[in-house]
Amino acid sequence: MSLCQADVVVSASAEHTMHIVVCIKQVPDSAQIRVHPVTNTIMRQGVPTIINPYDLFALEEALRLRDKFGGEVTVLTMGPPSAEDSLRKALTFGANRAVLLTDRFFAGADTLATSYALASAIRKIGATYGEPDIVFTGKQTIDGDTAQVGPGICKRLDFLQLTYVSKVASLDLAGRSIEVERRSEGGVQVLRSRLPCLITMLEGTNEVRRGTMLNALNAARAEVVKWSAQDAGVEDISKCGLRGSPTVVKRVFAPTARSEKAVVVEPAGRPPADALIDEIFKLRPKLEADMFELARGF
Repeated sequence: MSLCQADVVVSASAEHTMHIVVCIKQVPDSAQIRVHPVTNTIMRQGVPTIINPYDLFALEEALRLRDKFGGEVTVLTMGPPSAEDSLRKALTFGANRAVLLTDRFFAGADTLATSYALASAIRKIGATYGEPDIVFTGKQTIDGDTAQVGPGICKRLDFLQLTYVSKVASLDLAGRSIEVERRSEGGVQVLRSRLPCLITMLEGTNEVRRGTMLNALNAARAEVVKWSAQDAGVEDISKCGLRGSPTVVKRVFAPTARSEKAVVVEPAGRPPADALIDEIFKLRPKLEADMFELARGF
């Protein structure tokens, strides 16, 4: 069967049950973030939190694979106790279990320390609930925008890495392989990899489902597993939190509002491009002269 004839082709082993781990993050709603005018720090008080939007596409892809081919989906996050709300939200979509990695030792973690703690927790998840075949993350988070945590986890787990994935084309659990489409600057790459692997999903790659009433009821009753650093098997606590974070945010600031207002260009019967160029030269007369001199040089 060719890839153009089916979204996903799977060959499953009777002895193996698929296990997928999805890493999510609870983030402030970026539409409501404000910066303190004096301290230049983000004001988090009163700002609602949401699941990082990119992570929702990763969760949806994991659930689709689970729904088609069986297995389990474990959702993992690191954060304060309040991050349990995001995990319960993930459970309403249909995830099988949720694990919250929470400890004061994790406070102030940058991407390096975060990937170390999450990799430790994924190893513990594997030992407790079954080794993961795939780890999913979103391509990045809206608060950090680094896109470093997923690859960092992958490196520490010694998994194969598939970033900026737009589609899972085929999966062969028996043969321990997966084929994906990866978006790149030159177009789309089709990559085949061995399992286990880590996949970072792009936005808009699927339509995130709405949870069912049954899933919502189950999520309300479900136990969210809470692990401290010791519970998660973190071997070196100095690599966690602020102590293990070489990256320091020096300052956060809101960009200064531009004094210039937008100019509306009316074509007035002329080609829009000509009207736009005339308006640009009107506002920037030196630009027209410079371009004229440049043209004379040729």
